[in-house]
Amino acid sequence: MLSTLWFPMTYGLVVFLLGMKVMEMSLQRFAGALLHQWLRKATSTPIKGMLTSTVLTALLQSSTAVTVLSIGFANAGLLNYSGILGIILGTNIGTTLTTELISLQISQAALPLLILSLMIWAAAVILSDRLPLSLIQLRSRFEKAQFLCLACAGFALILLGIRIMQSVGPSLQQLGLFQWFLDHASQSVLWGILAGAALSALMHSSAAVIAMAMSLAVAGVLPPSLGVAIVLGSNVGTCVTALIAAIGSTKAGRFVAWSHLGLNIGGALLFAPLIEILTDVSGWLAVDPGSQIAHAQTIFNIVCSLLALPLCYLPVWRRLATTI
Repeated sequence: MLSTLWFPMTYGLVVFLLGMKVMEMSLQRFAGALLHQWLRKATSTPIKGMLTSTVLTALLQSSTAVTVLSIGFANAGLLNYSGILGIILGTNIGTTLTTELISLQISQAALPLLILSLMIWAAAVILSDRLPLSLIQLRSRFEKAQFLCLACAGFALILLGIRIMQSVGPSLQQLGLFQWFLDHASQSVLWGILAGAALSALMHSSAAVIAMAMSLAVAGVLPPSLGVAIVLGSNVGTCVTALIAAIGSTKAGRFVAWSHLGLNIGGALLFAPLIEILTDVSGWLAVDPGSQIAHAQTIFNIVCSLLALPLCYLPVWRRLATTI
């Protein structure tokens, strides 16, 4: 059981998380100081904040990175409260790009993509070192290409980690404890929501938890409805990182973290009684259980963000800013 279950699951998860971190850091370096300029200029209204953070989160492949960056801006007094709420809503939408890409079932291309990305990265490094210092702009372009290639390599590692995790399906079916969990989860969606929240809080990545759920659903050992419940919980659990980052922050920084948690808990409570409906609707758009879970996350996050957007325009946020 160790060699057929725990080792592939752990190894696959490590490869997945490594790919996420490589891609996140590479894209941050690729975008450079423009991130700060965009975030500062485009958050004057909640709708602008939501659209901007949606794009940034999709580019960085990390809602946590944008949220933590927002805490830093809030601590510096550069963001208003309504703009902060817009940013949080946008991060929830932008983060769905990761799981939607995973649902395309292109994991067969993981190894060729990894090799090709590393080869181009090595070529860019060599060419950049050999260019004379006078060609500053050309050297800068080669450095940008290096980070872009590393981001592609990180994405390839994500796909590779998913392929490894999907191989544990037969072993999980033989595990009585897993069936016990499924039996309890079928009686109450709270089991699935709590599982998603706990795992996301421990791993500091909702994308990793949802990818695991998608892998198990494709393997046939996880019902799609339970996968959707895990999606709801993972959106709550991912707020833990922002809460940690807000320790010692100003009131504005803590407002970012706690409002993120409050909005995500509100969304989970709203959709908890509607999990079966959400599962059915996402199933109409999906070709397999994995993509069904990915589509459910996209629908859930977009609907919740749009429903909460009018709240960002309430006068209370202006009064709160004045008081603080």
